[in-house]
Amino acid sequence: MAKVQVLKEEGLKHEFTVIVPMQVVAEKKRLRLVEIHKTAKMPGFRPGKVPMNVIEQRHGEEARLEAVEKAVSDAVQETLTERKLRPAMQPKIDVVSLVEDKDLEFKMAVEVLPEVKVGDFSKIALERPVAEVDAAKIDETITNFSKRMRGTDAVTEERTAKLGDIVVIDFDGSIDGEPRDGMKGESHNLELGSKSFIDTFEDQLVGTKAGDKKVIKVTFPKDYHAADLAGKKAEFKVTVKELRQHKPLELNDELAKEMGFPGIDKLRERVHDDINVDYQRISRAVVKRALMDKLAGEYKFEIPSGLFDAEFGTIWKQVEEAKAKNELPEDDKKKSDDELRAEYRDIADRRIRLGLLLAEVATQNKIEVTSNELRNALMTEAKRYPGQEKAVFEYYTQTQGAMERIRAPLLEEKVIDFIIGKAAVTDKKITAEELLKLPEEE
Repeated sequence: MAKVQVLKEEGLKHEFTVIVPMQVVAEKKRLRLVEIHKTAKMPGFRPGKVPMNVIEQRHGEEARLEAVEKAVSDAVQETLTERKLRPAMQPKIDVVSLVEDKDLEFKMAVEVLPEVKVGDFSKIALERPVAEVDAAKIDETITNFSKRMRGTDAVTEERTAKLGDIVVIDFDGSIDGEPRDGMKGESHNLELGSKSFIDTFEDQLVGTKAGDKKVIKVTFPKDYHAADLAGKKAEFKVTVKELRQHKPLELNDELAKEMGFPGIDKLRERVHDDINVDYQRISRAVVKRALMDKLAGEYKFEIPSGLFDAEFGTIWKQVEEAKAKNELPEDDKKKSDDELRAEYRDIADRRIRLGLLLAEVATQNKIEVTSNELRNALMTEAKRYPGQEKAVFEYYTQTQGAMERIRAPLLEEKVIDFIIGKAAVTDKKITAEELLKLPEEE
């Protein structure tokens, strides 16, 4: 049995000197040599019949180092268990004495998880925004979805192009007078208002008619996928060859049957349910954000510095990468590094505290992710990569820690639902437009 001396106990940080009797290490070494002896092979001897003194000569040092490693591991676990310490991260070990004929001595530094006292969630008041799906939104969704099923007709009346029309155009673009790949096309069908072309390209074609020629000036987005075009000003010489419009659409049983439904009522019912699911997702996200804000404000406790440093390090690395690519949010671009560090340190602190709180709630209430839930989540993840499903499954099932990246968010959502179920939640009716403008991200 190891002898433990306390060197430091300050908050969550504990340091010990641990001494393991040399007899314990020697016995572990002997047992390891016995294991090696069972399968050892050597010319002139049958497997398992090599003399032990030969095994000692050949594998003695290897067995001793393995024995030391096992002795340290056992002593660390024994120390943690006896003192009922829950390590936040792997303890740091510094071996002081490793001489074979002396006791094994090492120093152990460990930072433990804080005690989180979970309060009464029923005292938390939350407001949930709720929006109803109106008939106009349902018809609008069906109309937009069925556009691809409709053909187009040439516009025969004397009028100019408006939003929703299709202009058939030739275009030839350039930057600083130099043509670029991918900026030229012929007889391209462009629906005005579809936002399929950059900037105000489509808006500038409103009011044109067949035969018109126009020079359109636009600016590529700063985050455009082609880095050589990002943020650049461009000119396009455009010729409008034809003006077309979608054929009239009637929301009737015939249309519903074309879309795989027995009638228009069933189609509207399905669309209603789909939109409602989206509205409920937004409502829950808003409630979750409000809940997390309340929990972060209410639960204040010391957090392990090791967890904080790791979390902040990850965040700051992402900030530096975004800065190098000029992809920082506009507000962050105006801040100094000191201001950004202070802001993101607060974010790291919040994440750690909330993570520890939710983990404690899960433990106390025996909230777990079932194997079926984990399997379904893995299948959903695999479907994101058509044709590579097998590779995705192999990665997550064979890579250490990979499944935890799927399990962790599932567990968090279950705990959040549990807390919301305990809280005092009142519904507030708002319009769909108001709901869709609400921020969802934490």
